[in-house]
Amino acid sequence: MKITHLAAAVLALGTTAAQAQDVVRMGTEGAYPPYNMINESGEVDGFEREVGDELCKRAELTCEWVTNDWDSIIPNLTSGNYDTILAGMSIVAERKEIIDFTQNYFPPAASAYAALSEDADVEGGIVAAQTNTIQAGHVAETGATLLEFATPDETLAAVRNGEADAVFADKDFLAPAVEESGGELVFVGDDVPLGEGIGIGLRKSDDELEEKFNVAITSMKEDGTLNEMILKWFGDDAKTFE
Repeated sequence: MKITHLAAAVLALGTTAAQAQDVVRMGTEGAYPPYNMINESGEVDGFEREVGDELCKRAELTCEWVTNDWDSIIPNLTSGNYDTILAGMSIVAERKEIIDFTQNYFPPAASAYAALSEDADVEGGIVAAQTNTIQAGHVAETGATLLEFATPDETLAAVRNGEADAVFADKDFLAPAVEESGGELVFVGDDVPLGEGIGIGLRKSDDELEEKFNVAITSMKEDGTLNEMILKWFGDDAKTFE
């Protein structure tokens, strides 16, 4: 009987450990609608919440959502505070030196300039962008003066209060602000394509988890679920997967 009880206890501990390994902490910013946001109930919401929950369901993983400021979102992934990043993060070479990415769950999206006037100087003026973003990196390589802020809302505020001549960000983020501004904000110049699309960021050691998410993303692309979610959150004109 003692041996049986011991074996049962060991089995129970093993089952608990296996279950614990299936709990994946999904890191996001919660401040970049419609990709991610905090709703009135104080919960993570948005396109990436819906995508992430469906991916975990298909991969038979349990999701727990964690929010983190953008400027430290990669360091806190690598230090183990959560297991993934789903935060509108573009796949670019500089980031791939530090972390791994799944295949993209959002196609390469356009970035754009927005300002109070179509005549705003986006090439030689002051341009606001969120720190540590692909957009900030782009502005730094132009003739403009880069003005960085910790949150995307602050970049828009900088234009409205005259600190910056324009803001450069994902067009999907800027579009609602431009539309709701009643003509105060306008897009300036042509769209700028950047990056390889948006993927899930993971630690380089998490190959098994990366593969599970890649399989789930592929299945969502193949059955049309991912395109349906993109159109739901970004509108009928949004770019989808072919």
